[in-house]
Amino acid sequence: MVKTQGMKKTKNVLLGTALTGALLLSTGFGTYSWFTSESNAQAEMKNGILQINNGGNMDTPIFTAEQFAPSQLHYGEFLSISNTGDMDAHIQATYTHSIDKASLEGYEVGYFAMKYTVKPDKDVYEDSKIELDNLFNGTTNEVLSIGKDSNSGIEMISSLLSADQVKSGEILLGDGENEEFWQLDEGQYIDIMMAVKLDDSAGNEYQGASYKAGLHVIAKQTDAGSTYTNKSDKKQEDDK
Repeated sequence: MVKTQGMKKTKNVLLGTALTGALLLSTGFGTYSWFTSESNAQAEMKNGILQINNGGNMDTPIFTAEQFAPSQLHYGEFLSISNTGDMDAHIQATYTHSIDKASLEGYEVGYFAMKYTVKPDKDVYEDSKIELDNLFNGTTNEVLSIGKDSNSGIEMISSLLSADQVKSGEILLGDGENEEFWQLDEGQYIDIMMAVKLDDSAGNEYQGASYKAGLHVIAKQTDAGSTYTNKSDKKQEDDK
């Protein structure tokens, strides 16, 4: 019996020693390190600014005439629309006019517009009056003239509006036509001059009449599907 117990003790000691060695061996192989590498990416995207005329109104009056009379053609002042943002924009200009007595039927209305990057010479502005004079006086048969100066790159449009447009009291310039002209790239300008003629058949009912006019210009993105009214603007209108 004693001998058997001694053998068991010896076996237990050897087994314990073997297990300890195995654990130590296992622990030793577990402390390892691999070569590794990693990479990250970051981004910050700044939204663009869509803005015309620095977000402010035009200080120049549309007209400055007084003592307007039948058969006279009055040229307005040039109103400048500039793209002061950092995004290309598409603009829409609405001309509204009214008279406190008589009728708008006694008036003819036209406009001259030019788009440029470098401001044109004075001669170009003076020539625009000749272009409008030809339209009003029937020297040319065109009611819409489109052109581009190959040297300066200035694009020009002149138009004599129809009688129906004039009577409506609200005239949309560039609506559905000449879309490329009304796209205003960053740093570009469009100058518009309105012209009004009181027909020589206008009678005494027009004496002392007050002709009032306004030009409202709005801009939108050039992306397909963009609109001139955003959701927040529409909500504000609906809340009124």
